[in-house]
Amino acid sequence: MESKMINILLVEDDEVDVMNVKRAFKKYKITNPLYVAGNGLEGLKMLRSPDGQPTVPDNRRLILLDLNMPKMNGLEFLQELRNDEELKRTPVIVLTTSDEDRDRIEAYNLNVAGYILKPVTFIIFAEVMVALNKYWTLCEMP
Repeated sequence: MESKMINILLVEDDEVDVMNVKRAFKKYKITNPLYVAGNGLEGLKMLRSPDGQPTVPDNRRLILLDLNMPKMNGLEFLQELRNDEELKRTPVIVLTTSDEDRDRIEAYNLNVAGYILKPVTFIIFAEVMVALNKYWTLCEMP
């Protein structure tokens, strides 16, 4: 099972949503390492490192990305990620409140693995985390 561990970067500025992800991981015994960045700039910094030691290990990464954030929003983050030779193949799942068609289209144009609207209740939010855990456990990642 150790070889199936995924290093998950949650790029999210809403503390309640961060808490919900952590609670869902704990409740359903999702043991993948979880790293949290409060905006796109922090997320990129955690993925890159001038000394070669990124905060988020550079193998078997998955990004859960909110779109509506300060400093650098999710779509700007995605554009930067996809333009970086080292990071462009990193799978990203958008987890957002934005139900805007333009956001959804732009995200898919930037090769996201999925676009999920944030559920309102914790129970449904937790079920989304469980489903994603099953999905990323089955995925073959470098």
